[in-house]
Amino acid sequence: MSDPAPDALLRFPCDFPVKVMGRATPGFAARVADVVRRHAPDLREDAVSVRDSSAGRYVAVTVVVRAQSREQLDAIYRDLTACPDALMCL
Repeated sequence: MSDPAPDALLRFPCDFPVKVMGRATPGFAARVADVVRRHAPDLREDAVSVRDSSAGRYVAVTVVVRAQSREQLDAIYRDLTACPDALMCL
């Protein structure tokens, strides 16, 4: 039996968490939200959460997007990984 297509695992629209890790610099979370908002203009402020690392040098930003399509998620990830402040996107 073959593996299901990646799109078969998601049913759109759906709430999809995007996690971005980066250095704890001023405005990092806002920059992440701005990038996501380009592709999901209806992003609510309460859809963004921030967690600092134990040493305070890094920060994880989770953005829950109401995803409409796989193409939308791919575009969000492309823009986030191109962001110089982002060290990792999951």
